[in-house]
Formats: sequence, structure tokens, C-alpha cells
Amino acid sequence: MADTPPLFDALLLLIGKLNYSWTNTESLLIHLIAGLSRTDKETAVVIFLTLNTMRARVDLVERLAKLDRISAPERASVLELTRDILKLSRLRNHYNHSIYAFDPESGIARTILMRIADRKSDIRMGQSTDIDAGALAEMETAIAELGLLNQRFWRVIHEFGYPS
Repeated sequence: MADTPPLFDALLLLIGKLNYSWTNTESLLIHLIAGLSRTDKETAVVIFLTLNTMRARVDLVERLAKLDRISAPERASVLELTRDILKLSRLRNHYNHSIYAFDPESGIARTILMRIADRKSDIRMGQSTDIDAGALAEMETAIAELGLLNQRFWRVIHEFGYPS
């Protein structure tokens, strides 16, 4: 078996960092669930784990934030966080729902999306995207943005006294 090209190794490393950063940040929704629903962290963990998708967890947090009892500044802070995590989810979902391939001769790495895209009269499967320096830079930017978002989550958690 040929050695993997450096670009492919860099891709795999960045996917690991992206997943670590994502999981670390998504888990902070637990504190928002606890604070907004006025429950304890243990109960919020059960709720978080019962909702098996990130989208369902974000939907819950957004709906709780929109309750009449939530102040306008608190609502705005929480909805800004959920908006920003949803923006970053596009890239994360692409890499988590793909398989990876590389051509050992050319060194070209690519993702193959493992989703079906339903269109009006057909379906599309296996969308392939070459990985280049631009794709790696996009992942590095997303990882940095997740780190900043994580810090913003913690500021909101502390500002509004959510269980931590």
C-alpha cells in the first residue's frame, strides 16, 4: 500500500480537530437548555441526549429562548449563538457525511458525500469534491470560529446564570 499524500493526512487531522471542536461546542447547548428551561444540568443532559440530532437540540434552545418569560437581551444572545452554530454546521455536516478517497498516484484527495439529494425529477448521490489547499483553509477557519463561538457560549452561560 502506498503512503498517503501529505494533503490527505492534513485533511484527516483537520477532520479530527473539527469533530472535537464541534462536539465540545455543541455540548454547551446543555447549559442553555438548563438555563432557559429553569432546570438542573443533569435533567438538561437527559434532554440533550434524548434529542438525537444537533438540529433538534438547536430547535429546542431556540423555542425556549422565544418564550415570553425570556428577556429580550437574553433571547437575542441565545438566538445569535444558535444562528452561528447553524452556519458552521454546514461544513461539519459535509465532512461527517462523506467518505474520503485519495489517488495515490496524483495525490488528489476528495470527499464523496453519502447523502441522497432529492430533486424535482431525479436524485443525486455521491457528490464528489476535490480537497485542495482552499478546502483545508476553510476547515482551519471553521475550527477557529468554533473556538470563538465556544467562548461566546460560556460568556452567555455566565452572564445569564445558567447552570454550569
